[in-house]
Amino acid sequence: MMRPATITLAATALALLTLASCTERGATNKGQTTDNDSSAIQPKLMFGIPVDSFTVEQVAVGKGQILSQILTNAGLSYDKALETYDKALPVFDFRQMRPGQSCYIFYRPDTAEEASVAHFVYDISPMSYVRCSYGDTLSVERLDRTVSTERRRIEATIRTSLWEALTSQNVSAQLTLDMADIFAWTVDFFGLEEGDKFTLLYDARAVDGQTVGTGTIVAALYENKNGKKQYAFRHESDSIVGYYDAQGNSLKRAFLKAPLKYSRISSRFSHGRKHPILKIRRAHHGVDYAAPKGTPVFAIGDGKVIAKGFDKKGGGNYVKIRHNSVYTTVYMHLNNFAKGLVTGQQVQQGQQIGNVGSTGLATGPHLDFRVFQNGKPIDPLKMEMPPAEPITNDDLEDFLEESEKMIEALKRG
Repeated sequence: MMRPATITLAATALALLTLASCTERGATNKGQTTDNDSSAIQPKLMFGIPVDSFTVEQVAVGKGQILSQILTNAGLSYDKALETYDKALPVFDFRQMRPGQSCYIFYRPDTAEEASVAHFVYDISPMSYVRCSYGDTLSVERLDRTVSTERRRIEATIRTSLWEALTSQNVSAQLTLDMADIFAWTVDFFGLEEGDKFTLLYDARAVDGQTVGTGTIVAALYENKNGKKQYAFRHESDSIVGYYDAQGNSLKRAFLKAPLKYSRISSRFSHGRKHPILKIRRAHHGVDYAAPKGTPVFAIGDGKVIAKGFDKKGGGNYVKIRHNSVYTTVYMHLNNFAKGLVTGQQVQQGQQIGNVGSTGLATGPHLDFRVFQNGKPIDPLKMEMPPAEPITNDDLEDFLEESEKMIEALKRG
């Protein structure tokens, strides 16, 4: 049988075992026992299989390739390939194999072709794999790899952007977004300057030293080029997880539940609402609060007015406020704006920004209120209001003790 190029591990392993055997015999001749010798070389395992007993071939799933093609190419009969597929169905459907994913074939040396394949392994993901073993009977198992947690530290200095600074440290995109979310209320990511620095401590999940999934940030430090520091420490209490500064204060700020009082909801967030005027179905990514004309409208949180004017597409008079690098809110169909309100102005939570009206495409006076998270519209009524409570007195002493340790860990270069 002709086989593709293989990863031949047997020869190297055999040489190591031979050397180990000679060493052990020598030690025994000197009257030493090796039964409990922890230094004895252990067989190398691959997917739980001792590779020294086999020749291992790694192949990639080709585009449009199915299991029977891979197995028959390896030397198994078509019937055995079908049996493998059927027996695997309760644990894995091999129709889900993806092009480019790796398979491993373990060959027994010096046996007939039909019996030469001892094991077949399909690597589902960094977390799990399917192992098919061909002995007296066929067995198929889906197994999970052992996942370890590694505490890691990275330091990044701003040159052009936060994204560039962290990705240059081989940090995942999700970890970068997580860190931006942690500091969203206390750091102006639109105002970062060259020389500002971020330091992270995070727990990475790893399999055989390879990072899998997204790590959990346990501590972080933002230091601007002038030396001003902002710490963030992860703390969990009663199943509630938050990030707090060195004094135990929450880094997040709460939003108001609604931007106005004395109103009723006349229309909810929808991906396909029938427009009351246009009579067509289109997305309505906001909540309509019906209220009398002139009802005051308030900013739900601290932020900066980044747009103010008249929306010709139907929104009428509107105000757009950026609260941080994550959240932006829009207030539409206003009758008029608060006196003196201008683009670029900083506003406070609860500050009046306008009054309810019916400008634009509106059947009556109401406020169309919209919330955007990382640029995408979300349902304001389902938005998770960030906690703003500090660490409780019962937890504060332990928190302060742990945060001191984290500060020292952040300092280590």
